[in-house]
Amino acid sequence: MTQQRWQAPFPVAGPAQFPAVRLRRLRRTPGLRRMVQETHLRPADFIYPLFVLHGRDIRREVPSMPGVFQLSVDQAVREAEEAFRLGVPAVILFGIPARKDPLGEENFAAEGIVQQAIRAIKAAVPDMVVITDVCMCEYTDHGHCGIVDHREVVNDPTLEIYGRVAVSHAEAGADMVAPSGMMDGQVGAIRAALDAAGFGQVPIMAYAAKYASHFYGPFRDAAQSPPQFGDRRGYQMNPANAREALREVALDIAEGADIVMVKPALAYLDIIRQVRDAFAVPVAAYQVSGEYAMLHAAAQRGWLDLQAVALESLTAIKRAGASLILTYFAKEAARWLAAG
Repeated sequence: MTQQRWQAPFPVAGPAQFPAVRLRRLRRTPGLRRMVQETHLRPADFIYPLFVLHGRDIRREVPSMPGVFQLSVDQAVREAEEAFRLGVPAVILFGIPARKDPLGEENFAAEGIVQQAIRAIKAAVPDMVVITDVCMCEYTDHGHCGIVDHREVVNDPTLEIYGRVAVSHAEAGADMVAPSGMMDGQVGAIRAALDAAGFGQVPIMAYAAKYASHFYGPFRDAAQSPPQFGDRRGYQMNPANAREALREVALDIAEGADIVMVKPALAYLDIIRQVRDAFAVPVAAYQVSGEYAMLHAAAQRGWLDLQAVALESLTAIKRAGASLILTYFAKEAARWLAAG
């Protein structure tokens, strides 16, 4: 039996062919590998999500998300201070209200929980970038991301609420707002509301391609926001669609989005790359609760090394094209990176 000679699967010119070309030469030592590394992960890439509730000295761990807590404002300030010391430049706030109602009125109240947290964090860490989620699901008794009329989430009346929420966050001192409800026209409505209220300098990070994903389960525990009927597939994107994501992103940019986001991240790396290649705006990606929880679960069983797989997954998200990564690993990853 004759042995087949190895051939390169691509054209190779002149003398530069095996064994003259050996790609392993630059992998032999840690120093060489670092010198030619293409993607670099930094704490400055991270945005750290925080869940804030009323009370004091509350630090309640989320059972499905080890190391993630529901925090009273004083504890959220401590988390923000620690994250900032580790080099993480930004937090994004999710509020858990004292009571829920059909409109989620605490969402846009001057003394709402997120508004309190914004003021406290900015007072303690002035240089921390404070971003706020603009949606309704955490605040409403029905758990949907908009106004409900006869069990239907209605789009246009919801936009006025989003505008009021964004303005109230800006008044409290938020550096950026992040609409996540996937209502048509939400970015334009929020931009108009902010501009009319004198907050033309406040940028918008749009959840532009937010998929109706099953990876969100633990988040709904943390934010206490599961829908009380139906699901969110009527307004969040179909996981099977890619071209539609580019249409969503293009519309949000046209309406005034300064940063666009893809959510989730790891199962949608192809979307991150397509968005990065198609548009000249910063791209964020959200490593969501299910991604975080499954890595922890596997590590607890001894199946995976948590630090190694967390950093590998974060690197993959950045390699795909994300400039910013929302991740519950933000503090841990910053420590790991500092330790080399």
